[in-house]
Amino acid sequence: MTIAAKEHVINEDIREKEIRVVDNDGAQLGIMTPDKALELAYAKELDLVMIAPQAVPPVCRIMDYGKYRFEQQKREKEAKKNQRVVEIKEIRLSLNIGDHDFDTKVSHAAEFLKDGNKVKASIRFRGREMAHAVMGYDIMNKFAQACEEFGTVEKAAKLESRSMQMFIAPKSSK
Repeated sequence: MTIAAKEHVINEDIREKEIRVVDNDGAQLGIMTPDKALELAYAKELDLVMIAPQAVPPVCRIMDYGKYRFEQQKREKEAKKNQRVVEIKEIRLSLNIGDHDFDTKVSHAAEFLKDGNKVKASIRFRGREMAHAVMGYDIMNKFAQACEEFGTVEKAAKLESRSMQMFIAPKSSK
């Protein structure tokens, strides 16, 4: 709730000497004192809300503030409903992975990519395996080629201390 949580200065809290007032219809009412603008707002049973405090003089609008906040929250809720959270799913490989295990890992990665999630492929090197980092790159490249039809390599395989990681993003469905 970023927009709705953004607090506006309203009614008696406005401490400026002069303000530019805009009617609830959008008509300019001119520059006046906050007291006079408050009288106009209260006569219409509405609120005086500062919408542009950085302007010179600050701009205030006569509106129903409760209704405005409700509409902002409703808009944010709708926007939140439409957005998709992309998760990162991890697939762990090893240097001496069997063909069938490799195919299973590829099929899992394909499912994750089809669902619109990113895949993080990783290999953890143990003991003397560190001497065979080239084999790790070979496995990663083979994995990337196997996942080629479902996703693209976002971040190529990189060796960091005792683990190698690669990120694959789903292909856009456009």
